[in-house]
Amino acid sequence: MILVYTHKVTPRVRYIFKHIFTRVLSIEIDFTSKVEEFVAFNGPKLSYTNVALGSEFFIKSTDLLFEQGVSDSEINISTWDNIPCFFFQGSKSTIPFDIFSASFYLITRYEEYLPHIKDKHGRFTADQSLAYMHGFLEKPVVDIWAYKLKKALQERFPDYEYPERKYSYMSTIDVDNAFAYKHKSVVRSIGGLLKDLYKLNIFNVIDRLAVRFNLRKDPFNTFEQLINLKKKYNVRTIFFFLIGDYTTFDTNVSASKSKFRLLIKDMVDYARVGLHPSYYTMSNNSKLKEEKQRMEGITNMPIFRSRQHYLRFSLPDTYQRLIDLEIKEDYSMGYASHTGFRASTCTPFYFYDLDFEIQTPLKIFPFALMDTTLNDYMKLTPKQSLGKISELKREVKKVNGTFITLFHNESLSDYLRWKGWKRVYESMLKIATN
Repeated sequence: MILVYTHKVTPRVRYIFKHIFTRVLSIEIDFTSKVEEFVAFNGPKLSYTNVALGSEFFIKSTDLLFEQGVSDSEINISTWDNIPCFFFQGSKSTIPFDIFSASFYLITRYEEYLPHIKDKHGRFTADQSLAYMHGFLEKPVVDIWAYKLKKALQERFPDYEYPERKYSYMSTIDVDNAFAYKHKSVVRSIGGLLKDLYKLNIFNVIDRLAVRFNLRKDPFNTFEQLINLKKKYNVRTIFFFLIGDYTTFDTNVSASKSKFRLLIKDMVDYARVGLHPSYYTMSNNSKLKEEKQRMEGITNMPIFRSRQHYLRFSLPDTYQRLIDLEIKEDYSMGYASHTGFRASTCTPFYFYDLDFEIQTPLKIFPFALMDTTLNDYMKLTPKQSLGKISELKREVKKVNGTFITLFHNESLSDYLRWKGWKRVYESMLKIATN
């Protein structure tokens, strides 16, 4: 155990120290605000306060972890061994910046509480983030800092046994459209057919009719393939099903269709299943509740995993709604337009609510990349995408973090905008599990 002295043990202090020491470094810690207790302690220890008590392992604190609420303060970026950092404290501190305040700032998404311009879907955008503006969006700097802190502790306390965590990988699949043409209502099928005819998409018309008359398998029905790959590479896989009512942004098969319900039940037997709350649930509690109950009605089991459709969430409101509905895990933490680490970490963490100044029971699983980001936003080829996937995996592996990817069943279809992408998913699994 490492003993931490600080002049005041606030909820913020407790939260971020536990994250860095317990979750990232697997080191047990305890706190004290009594100088005499700290001085008398014989094991490894560090102080986190304004002025060092003596010649101990000392990290000079800023005010952030001792404040309440949110205030807009200027952030100046420095570097520590070529790694970007901020809240610089100078040479008197063993670590030259306040690693705990900086980590807290990034993990709580502090900047998303400050005034910002939302995109057309009401989302905080990557290009407004500190990580993007200063070029560290694709580095899990919180974990990198933690490992550098560990190295400094090992030099000071060489006899202490430092456990090592293991790298892990998780594949998550969003099912926005379980089928391209099958099991859609007559009105939607006719509407789609007329639209294709109007746009002279003759191949789509042929495919549409072939699938409707059972002459060809629906292109988006790649679930058997996904399950086979899950087994082949022994990969933890979670499917998030969109089962909301039809809107402009929610175009999945109706949850009342028996074939769609059977598909969801089937997936429960082979993988983990979560809810993909529809577009308007970001600010609509009753819709969110209704969809959770609908999903539980289909699976006959409690649903506690969730990822917002279009990654639409606003802090802290959306997360507070999920907590009220007893959702325990959320997988929405990432950007649609950019790959990388939105919370600057590749370690799952508990959501800290800056409104109420508490650590909540909602665990956030940040993902590093999404197939539509690579294809639609970044316009990368399949080969370039695999290069990007390898880079991000390397960053996570360096700190033995959790590498989480987001793909859609559609991207294995080799159909329409996913032409040429059929093998990308399996190639990614090889990279991720290697």
